Amino acid sequence: MPLTRDQIAQRAARELRDGFYVNLGIGMPTLVANHVPNDMTVWLQSENGLLGMGPFPTDDAVDPDLINAGKQTVTAVPGASYFGSHESFAMIRGGHIDLAILGAMELSQEGDIANWMIPGKLVKGMGGAMDLVAGVQRVVVMMDHCNKKGEPKLIPSCTLPLTGVNCIDLVITDLCVLEMDHNRKRFVLKELAPDVTAEEVIAKTSAEIIVEAEPAVLDCSTC
Repeated sequence: MPLTRDQIAQRAARELRDGFYVNLGIGMPTLVANHVPNDMTVWLQSENGLLGMGPFPTDDAVDPDLINAGKQTVTAVPGASYFGSHESFAMIRGGHIDLAILGAMELSQEGDIANWMIPGKLVKGMGGAMDLVAGVQRVVVMMDHCNKKGEPKLIPSCTLPLTGVNCIDLVITDLCVLEMDHNRKRFVLKELAPDVTAEEVIAKTSAEIIVEAEPAVLDCSTC
């Protein structure tokens, strides 16, 4: 069965490593903050000037002055620091962030991403999306496999304005996990959600993907 948003976030949290500096995009990726392993130190960074975000606060611990880049209230871990957005972007552009976990509206089969605007709709701006896909060492996308119309989001070529080109390393959807083979410029099917088949993934993906061996089944007992 398809993964829930929280299960996608838990799978994404498996990409964290001890000591990593990590940026979480707005939307679904912010859920990853709730699943950082207890025995791991990970520094979550936000473009608006916070290093050391913790999980989302309980109702009695909300601080309206402490927010992430998506204006959601957050917590801060011991040792967290606050600074200007110019310093935050210097961290990103300088290659000091190990991992970015982002959402996406569309992905191309070569790893292009469109995730910041739909023409004709009001947007506040790109934010840090373009800087993140260009300056971060590894970029993971978590998203629904299809849009609200049931159309594939992983397509041959993006139709929306691009955020970055050939920049995505791993994709986690409600159906599967795909890893980019940068030499072949195609995603390789690595893991399937329980009761989801490779044939179903292929049918719901208009992009060309590689299926080389029997994909592993995601263990949702830890999701």
